[in-house]
Amino acid sequence: MTGVLDELKWRGLLAESTDEAALAEHLESGPVSFYVGFDPTAPSLHFGNLVQLILVRHLQAAGHKPYLLVGGATGLIGDPRQTAERVLNPIDLVHGWVERIREQVSRYVSFEGDNGATLVNNFDWTSQMSPIDFLRDIGKHFSVNRMLARDVVRNRLESGISYTEFSYVLLQSMDFLHLFSEHGVTMQTGGSDQWGNLTAGVELIRRSTGGKAHALATPLLTKSDGTKFGKTEGGSIWLDPQLTSPYAFHQFFLAAEDSTVGTYLRVFSPRGKEEIEELERQTLEAPHLRAAQKALADDVTDLVHGVAERQAAVAAADALFGRGVLGELPEATLRAVAHELKVVDVPSLDGLTVAGALQASGVVPSLSAGRRAIAEGGAYLNNTKVLDADATVEADDLLPGGYVIVRRGKRTVGAVRVGS
Repeated sequence: MTGVLDELKWRGLLAESTDEAALAEHLESGPVSFYVGFDPTAPSLHFGNLVQLILVRHLQAAGHKPYLLVGGATGLIGDPRQTAERVLNPIDLVHGWVERIREQVSRYVSFEGDNGATLVNNFDWTSQMSPIDFLRDIGKHFSVNRMLARDVVRNRLESGISYTEFSYVLLQSMDFLHLFSEHGVTMQTGGSDQWGNLTAGVELIRRSTGGKAHALATPLLTKSDGTKFGKTEGGSIWLDPQLTSPYAFHQFFLAAEDSTVGTYLRVFSPRGKEEIEELERQTLEAPHLRAAQKALADDVTDLVHGVAERQAAVAAADALFGRGVLGELPEATLRAVAHELKVVDVPSLDGLTVAGALQASGVVPSLSAGRRAIAEGGAYLNNTKVLDADATVEADDLLPGGYVIVRRGKRTVGAVRVGS
């Protein structure tokens, strides 16, 4: 049990706690039952949620017992956003997402032994409570003045916030009280953006039972431009491979900036302190080698998608830039690669020249530029150099799924899909 907070600190996983000295004593006194919640407001968890799952893994490895809560009830409401009211999802849809997220979170923890994880759904107890009981047993412990002072509520007062979202904090606090009373759960974890909800649960337990509980928050990781970690122009980096392919997932972390890769390694990689510090040193001395980024991308992809998918993602990247054979890649991997390249569909091979494929894919701006790239010896079709400016794309050139990959020089790559 000893030293788990020190481990979390150097890894950058501890932003706030209700009372650090008391929490350290509590964690070192014996196994602690703790919980973290995941609301099913989408069909998959995204990479930001993985921070909490990694925190759970550290705490469980230290001997503590995790409760993983999937919010079948709170997911029907949604935590208030800073700017606008959430659109409420249909009940059947949310219940379907509950099952998907149950399966996702189950991959990251052990259910064996004395501190094996337990999965719970807050719909099981929330749905049994009448409105009168909720108001009498929960609502009476909350001051409207304090609720109005919460940042997210204060920011929404001018534009408006529904009573539904205003009351979300009561539901999450009730979860902590229920788990405290029924399962002896004495600590809740979450992101620092959930700090108000976490401490409200601690206060509800104190007010209603006189009991002592704790809260621990992780920092919100951001990229160097200040945007949330795990976000791209296209949206979240999902843990579901159907929403974010293992190839795209690996590429995202391979592109981590030098200024933040050390932070990400400490949070997400299982590597020890000395090894991570050595990778940080290499980033300073030889940033062009991108040793830390490769370690980060490999470690995270191994954790989320498995070693085989990570190896396929690396093979795909190698093949894409001429260091491997594109035709040996599985169709699913080719599809993921083409999607990342923003594949362009053409109806058939009729009259499709290599120069035309270069233009259609956006690798070159015009047909004449495509012909010029070929004449200069810098054009490739499926990694084979094309020397004839009039060369056409033939049926034998099609990769599984009807794809062809075109490239100009070493780094400018595009994809065309024929007959789809």
